[in-house]
Amino acid sequence: MKDTEQPQIDYEAIVVGGGLVGASTALALAEGGMRVAVLDSQDLRQHAKDMPKAGRFDPRVSAITPASQAFLERLGVWKGVQQRRLAPYSDMHVWEADGTGAIHFAAYDIHASELGHIVENGVLLSALYSVLAETPGIEILAPVRLQSLQCSTGPRQADAARVTLTLEDGRELHTALLVAADGANSKVRELAGFSTREWDYEHQAIVTTVRTALPHQATAIQRFMDSGVLAFLPLNEGEEGAAGHYCSIVWSVQPELAERLMALDDKAFSQALEQAIEGRLGRIESVDKRFSFPLRQRHAREYVRAGIALVGDAAHTIHPLAGQGVNLGFLDADALTAVVLRARERGLPPGALHVLRRYQRQRVGHNLGMMWVMEGFRHLFADRALPLRWLRNAGMSGLDGLPVLKNRLMRAAMGMETP
Repeated sequence: MKDTEQPQIDYEAIVVGGGLVGASTALALAEGGMRVAVLDSQDLRQHAKDMPKAGRFDPRVSAITPASQAFLERLGVWKGVQQRRLAPYSDMHVWEADGTGAIHFAAYDIHASELGHIVENGVLLSALYSVLAETPGIEILAPVRLQSLQCSTGPRQADAARVTLTLEDGRELHTALLVAADGANSKVRELAGFSTREWDYEHQAIVTTVRTALPHQATAIQRFMDSGVLAFLPLNEGEEGAAGHYCSIVWSVQPELAERLMALDDKAFSQALEQAIEGRLGRIESVDKRFSFPLRQRHAREYVRAGIALVGDAAHTIHPLAGQGVNLGFLDADALTAVVLRARERGLPPGALHVLRRYQRQRVGHNLGMMWVMEGFRHLFADRALPLRWLRNAGMSGLDGLPVLKNRLMRAAMGMETP
């Protein structure tokens, strides 16, 4: 039964969604002096206490780019990640299954110590919430569920907005800025009437953690096949004698094959996985529980309306081909908070449409560029026609021999340049 006597509460900003992108957005706004509420349907309090355990890994990982690392460093979060667990990788090998095409990316070639870090999402959340717990100005409301929202504003783009959220327990919350960070199936996006362009990849992603006989040597490997893409991402155990033998895998395949692979026992799955990666890391010695989910690309036609901004997967979802999803979300959070805090310092309403459109202009082109690059790769490697096979093999090997172009592509993937 709803409590109709609940008081109305005002915040300068409300972030719906307490995941990686939502938590970092809230933290950045609060560190800028704003009073912020974070809403989530799950209880978030345990995240600050979660610590990685030896031999146990979160199946969800992110390939954190230097640009994302710099953002997390400014928030004071990266130090906590380093104290927990992360795996820097300095090299990446990519090759074509049906041919000789291959390319090798090396941090050394661009005078960097690493291309990025593979970090478990649970580790990132733990580090984020440890900082959130000590940051004044943030209130976490969870678990709660959003029932409806209303937004009112004046006739001009410069007018302040007022957004009213009604929760399922009857509480009403008011804010000048509502940030939707509630994922690919965003409730805020739906209630606010944002439209999207969507298409199904007709692939499933299988994710798990494996232990390999040969060490990964801080190298990510990726193989393109007719059936999809298989990636081995290096992890660090931290336990003496075991470091360098664990990898997180992401295997994108057609639904029928995904169903067959998920039905295999661990031994048969390990054999299939070892064959698919051409035995590059020797025998697959163990495999954790597997998870499978459908892949779908989505892009909001607009990221903002008066009083409301979409960030991360609420604004765009991308194929996990290059591990860019959470990085694009962190770049969204960084851009949005910079725009909002700058406006606040100048005495402008943070949710005014002309303020939020500055964020949209910064991010839409970059996100679309990365999405279309990934879409182009997917179509190129999915086509079985012999001429295209020859072209992509020759093109991959040719690119490997063009250091200027290859290094520019590396810097774009690292968030250092636009794609």
